Amino acid sequence: MIKHFIDVSDQELYKFLTYCMFPNEERIFQQCKLYKTSEDRSLHGIYSKDILVGIIGLIHHPDEIEIKHIAIETEYRHKGIGQELVKAISELYPDLELIAETDKDAVDFYKKVGFTIISLGEKYPGTERFKCVYKNFERDFEGISGKA
Repeated sequence: MIKHFIDVSDQELYKFLTYCMFPNEERIFQQCKLYKTSEDRSLHGIYSKDILVGIIGLIHHPDEIEIKHIAIETEYRHKGIGQELVKAISELYPDLELIAETDKDAVDFYKKVGFTIISLGEKYPGTERFKCVYKNFERDFEGISGKA
């Protein structure tokens, strides 16, 4: 079950962000605070029974939704949960592109989900970054064929 939530504990949010961010305590605390205070950010979680097993953090822009963080509890990884989160967000915001920026470690995940991958080059010394773009092609096809 995927649901939007605001009231995730700071400790739980911090734990999930350590799964998907470079381990810098100050940056992680900063991101926790932004999710709690910024109106342009939202968090969604996926549950197995009553246990939070994954989160997706978003930044809402006028024409697109930016995936800022995806984090899955260790024992639930490689079971399609990240894909479920992305699919749910694309269905929640069907008229907006989903975008993400990532490194080599996560780019294959975005390819597998169906994102178009664009190299941004070596944005940081020794680190190639990628822009990942997902359009709801099913919606686009339905609009062209008149099924919308």
